[in-house]
Amino acid sequence: MAVGKNKRISKGKKGGKKKAADPFAKKDWYDIKAPSVFNTRQVGKTLVSRTQGTKIASEGLKHRVFEISLADLQGDEDQAYRKIRLRAEDVQGRNVLTNFWGMDFTTDKLRSLVRRWQTLIEAHVDVKTTDNYTLRMFCIGFTKRRPNQVKRTCYAQSSQIRQIRRKMIEIMTNQASSCDLKELVQKFIPEVIGKEIEKATTSIYPLQNVFIRKVKILKAPKFDLGKLMEVHGGDSTEDVGMKLDRPAEEPVVEGDSEVIGA
Repeated sequence: MAVGKNKRISKGKKGGKKKAADPFAKKDWYDIKAPSVFNTRQVGKTLVSRTQGTKIASEGLKHRVFEISLADLQGDEDQAYRKIRLRAEDVQGRNVLTNFWGMDFTTDKLRSLVRRWQTLIEAHVDVKTTDNYTLRMFCIGFTKRRPNQVKRTCYAQSSQIRQIRRKMIEIMTNQASSCDLKELVQKFIPEVIGKEIEKATTSIYPLQNVFIRKVKILKAPKFDLGKLMEVHGGDSTEDVGMKLDRPAEEPVVEGDSEVIGA
């Protein structure tokens, strides 16, 4: 071996070993706030890297989509089969303000509804709300045995299915196009539209388990902070305390007041 060559053999690797940094040390927790139509407003927390150079934390949070069970949002375990999607629209302080971004059913609920000896009827329609949100709504329903029916099956004829589907589309369009997104979400929670379809189609063929099983938002209008604050009930993020009625101050009586040191 030539003298003076391979000097690096004893020195180890060039640059040395980098110290492993904890990635969570550079992140912050933010509170997720649900719209005022739901009973539970504080629904969870989300993590984001701190503002560093041109990477702003609030920009990393915007347009994140959170999927939350309606049971958690309403405090009612009977609603656990519905999943609500909320999208982060704005960041105020440590609060992330969200808005409705869709709805879905859990797989187990859908599977439990599908049975033998009945007809499954589905319909979907694209509708536009009064505040310019374009939604795609999916409806599902099942035929029901009539009271005192002897026959085991309750299959609907294809002409009846077409009539029922037409009625479903008509009701969904009327209900969605006559109100804004906030009012429409208030209709989804107690399943108002499903009950109306059930009532309207009784004359064609009695239905059961009629639900709006899925809602997608296809197109949203340009972001408007005023509208978002309306959805959140105009609540301010900082705690400003409660307003109290202050009693009127009693007038000071200027009379025979004793002068001390006179």
